[in-house]
Amino acid sequence: MKIAAVSPALRVADPAYNAQKIAEIVLAQAAKGTELLVFPELSLSGYTCGDLFFQKTLLDGCLSALKTVARSTEGKKILVFVGLPLSVRGKLYNCAAAVANGEVKGFVPKTYLPNYGEFYEARYFTPAPEEEFFVEWGGDLRVVSRDFTVRERRTGAIVACEICEDLWAPVSPSARHCANGATVVVNLSASDETVGKREYRHKLLAAQSGKNVCAYVYCDAGESESTSDMVFAGNSMVYENGVCLAESEPFSGAVCETEADVGFLLAERRRMNVFVPTYGKNWSADADFCTEGDLALRAVDPLPFVPREEGARKERAARILDIQAHAFARRIAHTGAKTAVIGVSGGLDSTLALLAACRAFDLLGKPRADILALSMPGFGTTLKTKNNATALVQALGVSSRQVNISQTVLRHFKDIGHDPADADATYENAQARYRTMVLMDLANETGGLVVGTGDLSELSLGWCTYNGDHMSMYAVNCSVPKTLVKYLVLAEAERLGGRAEIVLKSVLGTEISPELLPPDAEGNIAQKTEDLVGPYELNDFYLYHTIRRGDDPAKTLYLAERAFAEKYDRATLKKWLVNFYKRFFSQQFKRNCVPDGVKVGSVSLSPRADWRMPSDASAALWLEEAEKL
Repeated sequence: MKIAAVSPALRVADPAYNAQKIAEIVLAQAAKGTELLVFPELSLSGYTCGDLFFQKTLLDGCLSALKTVARSTEGKKILVFVGLPLSVRGKLYNCAAAVANGEVKGFVPKTYLPNYGEFYEARYFTPAPEEEFFVEWGGDLRVVSRDFTVRERRTGAIVACEICEDLWAPVSPSARHCANGATVVVNLSASDETVGKREYRHKLLAAQSGKNVCAYVYCDAGESESTSDMVFAGNSMVYENGVCLAESEPFSGAVCETEADVGFLLAERRRMNVFVPTYGKNWSADADFCTEGDLALRAVDPLPFVPREEGARKERAARILDIQAHAFARRIAHTGAKTAVIGVSGGLDSTLALLAACRAFDLLGKPRADILALSMPGFGTTLKTKNNATALVQALGVSSRQVNISQTVLRHFKDIGHDPADADATYENAQARYRTMVLMDLANETGGLVVGTGDLSELSLGWCTYNGDHMSMYAVNCSVPKTLVKYLVLAEAERLGGRAEIVLKSVLGTEISPELLPPDAEGNIAQKTEDLVGPYELNDFYLYHTIRRGDDPAKTLYLAERAFAEKYDRATLKKWLVNFYKRFFSQQFKRNCVPDGVKVGSVSLSPRADWRMPSDASAALWLEEAEKL
């Protein structure tokens, strides 16, 4: 949903002038494709009218001005919220009017009226009553209710409204609206600018949008209000589920605009059971204001698991390594394990697992010599990865041992009658399973635990050998996606410095491969994982949008086209999207029996907690939609 919040340059107590300015903005925003447009509290009159609010001339002028705004929406796909004082049965209400398709759909009166500092609204206005009432408008009746919402006809999105102080109250009307299905809340506000207030608004809006799982559009009065006792800055903001999507700088007069992902909000709510509807209290009007326009204002992050800013990436890396280390330290302490046994290949995943194990032993005050790192070269091991593994264990001060598995696996092939010239799944998996047997037996021999190295991306694709590298005694990387692994290793490299940093950066420069097939003629890695299962940046993008955002195949591909516009064409994106769904569904049997492992982020595929799915579920619906795109 394309959203804009605008603080117009108005004249206090001049409704006709204000309506004209607002109508001009409506036409301009409608031409840009804006679907939801919000103006500040009492924007038709101005918030700072004082005792002029008692004047019938001003009140009648606001009603006439509202007609001007309504006319500006005729034939436009846009929903507009504008503020005005409304006199009904001898009482005055501070209201927001919802306007669409040339009509006033209804009014929302303010529930909580401030009476402190420079704010004396209780002098003029009456709080919203619990019961709704009606006013005549254009020959029909329009509801005036704090429970009024607008429902978009095509999408079913529900937009609710509260006014300024309502947000600051202990129990805001928006909480009730969201419980009843509203996914977008607009707030018409007039909040003066004082030192520290902007920062507090950010915290308040983050919390309100987060706990109510909604998009929250906050539109603040601008600097053209009276400055007799205070100043207004037009500091508008749009939040989505706790995240600030856009804001206008104070005193800038800028339009605050963005796009809210209502589909994500609905998907997030389906995962929760804290929303208890009170269906009988809704007053709703339908409107047609959503379009089929493309994303224009909101960038799509190609690496959703990785923070964009370097400082945030380093902070995230430090936090994740702490989580991994403390979780594994707790498991070591609980089991009384004497050692940690880990297969170190010279690749990224085993390197990260080893770094986490070192941190865990440091936390426990145990010598790193009790970490036993095994190098197990086989048919596909290259000199570079073998050297990286050797240098790494030396730099980190852990114990090491080498077990060459080639001859034992060849004997195994002879036992089962497999031709070693046939480099099929048996050829590959026999190596992975034998390595796991070595690790398990050595853990028994030394009274230790086998540390799992597999990551979240591999689990999602089933890119692991069942009962081979699929199995361990504790999986420290199981919820770390591949696109994030390298940033964790890089952060630890920079923290450690010296020889360790040099070795870790060499690991970072190595291609991703299980090294189960022989190297090429030059001794380089021949089996490249991303050639077989697709680029990990795409798989992680698809995983995030499928599991975390609840997006369907069409939306996922649409977003991928925008995120990777400069790198992949549509055919390539579709190819790997179809492959992702095929692998994700067919490989669930591996995820249904994974070892314990720590969750570090918002996506986890543990069958005991975050992702429960039958191994024989059909992928037909997803594949049918994806293949037709």
